[in-house]
Amino acid sequence: MPNIVNSLSNLFSSHPKGLFTLFFTELWERFSYYGMRAILVLYIISEQDSINSGLGWSNSQAITLYGWYTALVYLLCVPGGWLADKYITHKNAVLYGGWLLCLGHLLLAIKYTHFFFLGLLFIIIGVGLLKPSISTLVGSLYKETDIRRDQGFTIFYIGINLGAFFASILVGFVGEVYGWHYGFSLAGFGMIVGQIFFIRGKKHFQIESKHRSAIERKNLTKIQIDRIKLIIIASFILIIFWAAFEQAGGLLNIYAYEKTNRFLDFINFEIPASWFQSINPLMIIIFGYFISLIWLKLEAKNYINSSILKIAIGIMIMGSGFIFMFFASIEADTYGKSSMYWLVLAYSLITIGELCASPVILSYITKLSPKQKVSSIMGIYFATIGLGNKLAGTIGVYSQQLGEKKVFLGITLICIIAGLTVIIFHNKLKKLAHGRLN
Repeated sequence: MPNIVNSLSNLFSSHPKGLFTLFFTELWERFSYYGMRAILVLYIISEQDSINSGLGWSNSQAITLYGWYTALVYLLCVPGGWLADKYITHKNAVLYGGWLLCLGHLLLAIKYTHFFFLGLLFIIIGVGLLKPSISTLVGSLYKETDIRRDQGFTIFYIGINLGAFFASILVGFVGEVYGWHYGFSLAGFGMIVGQIFFIRGKKHFQIESKHRSAIERKNLTKIQIDRIKLIIIASFILIIFWAAFEQAGGLLNIYAYEKTNRFLDFINFEIPASWFQSINPLMIIIFGYFISLIWLKLEAKNYINSSILKIAIGIMIMGSGFIFMFFASIEADTYGKSSMYWLVLAYSLITIGELCASPVILSYITKLSPKQKVSSIMGIYFATIGLGNKLAGTIGVYSQQLGEKKVFLGITLICIIAGLTVIIFHNKLKKLAHGRLN
């Protein structure tokens, strides 16, 4: 642990001070979001008369609500980003969104159904305000030619996954063992900590308001319009990626809960289903640096010299992870439940695919977007994540009718076809970047 702390300290020392604030703000915001996500569908499907009572909904109903909730969380990033660019500034958007998130998570802690849905509403609005602007603030810390930008986003992405990892372990355990609403309370506490970090460090972002009026009056050039087109195309391609990736919180979460043998005989302990949500962020933290080195070596040899190609490869790798869930379903049909290692193998490829695609697009948007539109365009990207989440929920519902084996295999095939299609049209997409490809 001291080595990790020292490594982070060394990284922060070579970057603008605002990165430290944004790192820990996003870490705790994602702790609250992914902590709640880890237990959301489990709470919804738990029987009302059980010891750890929930809403008692069916699996299909739970996945449908989960799909709509996660879709709206990101779709509201469009008006949230527009408000930040046009009226309230990025700094204030993060601040106001943070307060709404604190309130929303704490409402989930109250054992009353109406408060549960009201809490979800506040979280949806809060994320819509905060999410596009906090990523925009990271990009605003660096000049366009600053070589530290990509590394800054990598550090920021580590913060996201540190929060997600500890959330799945802590909130998942508290929620499943002691009570769902205690888990929601812990997630809310994490959001409050994140808000405190941002309030204490918001002084580092004063420069934003000084140039706003001059930047808003500039008209977009042909090159800027082409680059915006490329960002939108890449974002919509990623709808397929997120539709597959977000099975983690819905279908894969329920599969771990109901159809995976999670009992460890040698210590007489059953692993909470929500703990499997921690595999993805843990692997990102462990392997993120090594994956980035692989890309650098490939770029040095001119094998891979495009962010669009990285995204295409990421979609195919991530989709391939569901082949393991296909085999897990066969085993579950035969023996009643499947082994845990299938989920671990699936999450491994899902994680590698994510590392190829997700950090790349965040940095890419801040590079290609005109300064007067960057948060709005970031909002469009997050909206496509929302559409992917809604599609993920629809896929999860159909799995109840078609069977999980067909759904898992179908996800693999669609992701591979989508990735290959992007590679085929890569040269045409490359022209829209006008030289700023990586």
